[in-house]
Amino acid sequence: MRTGTVYLIGAGPGDPGLFTLRGKELLSACDVVIYDYLANPELLSLARPDAEIIYVGKKGGDHTLPQAEITRLLIETARRGKSVARLKGGDPYMFGRGAEEAEELAAENIDFEVVPGISSALAATAYAGIPLTHRAYASSVMLATGHEDPGKKASAHNWEAMAASNSTLVFFMGMKNLPLIAAKLIAAGLAPQTPAALVQWGTTPHHRSLVASLETLHEKAIEKGFSAPCLIIVGEVARLHDRLAWFEKKPLLGKGIVVTRSREQNSLIAEHLSRLGAKIYEYPAIRVEPCREYAPIHEAIHRIHEYDWIIFTSANSVRFFWEHLDLLGLDSRALGMAKAAAVGPATAEALKVRGIRADYLPPRFVAESLAQGLLSQGMQGKNILIPRASSARTILPDALTAAGARVDAVTVYDTLPEVNGRQDLINHLQAGEIQALSFASSSAVKNFLSVIPPEILRQFPALRFACIGPVTAETLEQHGLPCHIMPEVHTIPALVEAITQNLGTSAP
Repeated sequence: MRTGTVYLIGAGPGDPGLFTLRGKELLSACDVVIYDYLANPELLSLARPDAEIIYVGKKGGDHTLPQAEITRLLIETARRGKSVARLKGGDPYMFGRGAEEAEELAAENIDFEVVPGISSALAATAYAGIPLTHRAYASSVMLATGHEDPGKKASAHNWEAMAASNSTLVFFMGMKNLPLIAAKLIAAGLAPQTPAALVQWGTTPHHRSLVASLETLHEKAIEKGFSAPCLIIVGEVARLHDRLAWFEKKPLLGKGIVVTRSREQNSLIAEHLSRLGAKIYEYPAIRVEPCREYAPIHEAIHRIHEYDWIIFTSANSVRFFWEHLDLLGLDSRALGMAKAAAVGPATAEALKVRGIRADYLPPRFVAESLAQGLLSQGMQGKNILIPRASSARTILPDALTAAGARVDAVTVYDTLPEVNGRQDLINHLQAGEIQALSFASSSAVKNFLSVIPPEILRQFPALRFACIGPVTAETLEQHGLPCHIMPEVHTIPALVEAITQNLGTSAP
């Protein structure tokens, strides 16, 4: 059997957007992923669906798997012919024991490659507004571990050289030894008033920083509740923090928000909120599946030339309708002279990418407004097709039928509750890590509350509920829960803006 290759991949400092393209390429191709505590779990979504995922993290001396066992696991997995993505926080060779793993792999004649990652020394400091070098303050940098090998008889650090260097000093994994580090530097001649900083969970939504003098940094850290993982920076460049700390100005930094759209639709709202600094807990309250009964929609498509209007009430209705067109060997040309209506801009955009411009878009993006607008154009005697979800409300077809139209409302997809991750989400709520839940549809509310009932959510009085529009808000209120946040315009960007205005006023 051919031996597999081990890829020592730097996962970067925490922000998934800083992961390298080469890392993404390999992670999506490997048979096995072995990852550390400081590697962002969000990166695991890049792995193959059938990949074996193994956690070997080490946190504050608590080793899920000892280092020797991790190395043995890498070797044995490669010998089984598997390609292995060894995902390590930061850069594999920057205090990550990647070199030790590479040495063992080389000794066992296991092929390996090293994919550098962006070190927290570069990224966390940049996000905190602390440049490592600056013409006015520092022309060199020293990187050091704050947690040396306990088996060493003496420190490898030349504290006197550090103190005399005028370099920016960066210590990794040194939070536990912060008092000792400060004492050693001051004893070696560094002024006690030298600016120093801590950056905790740099580049992530939990990012925060603290600047003080070297002699008071530990005291201030205790006062503010700082703990590992932290990066320690000592040097004049720390003075620039207050002017250059751009990341900490993000309005939703540190806020935990649950996104409850379906799995297929999560990315847009999650992306918008993430850009504003929020920690996203993606809980797809619903999953969207194609309908099992094809006959009604296929019969309607075979008669599509008879319809005056085709009305789409969601982007999913567009998606699944076109899937049925494709199954029948048809495309957008099949719509012929029929006019198309869309409930909102996202639905209109879904039509546009398929070559169809919506002939009607209501001023308010709800079924009631769509029905009112269409009725004003005269529906008497018109033939209308509405591809929709099995759980869709009947307001639109009822109103059009009452106006004299002949309406075929056919199911093209189903929305079902998603139960995976229930306990994890409850744990996050109990830990106070979630400030808001967002709902983008009535079905999302119904399915979410069928998994996590209102009585559980009422245990958290500070929790805010955000709804995309009045119909969704009404569904939430019918279950005895208030809607605190709702935009005037019922779109995802407007919902994100309303959440920002409501949650972004207080510091995390």
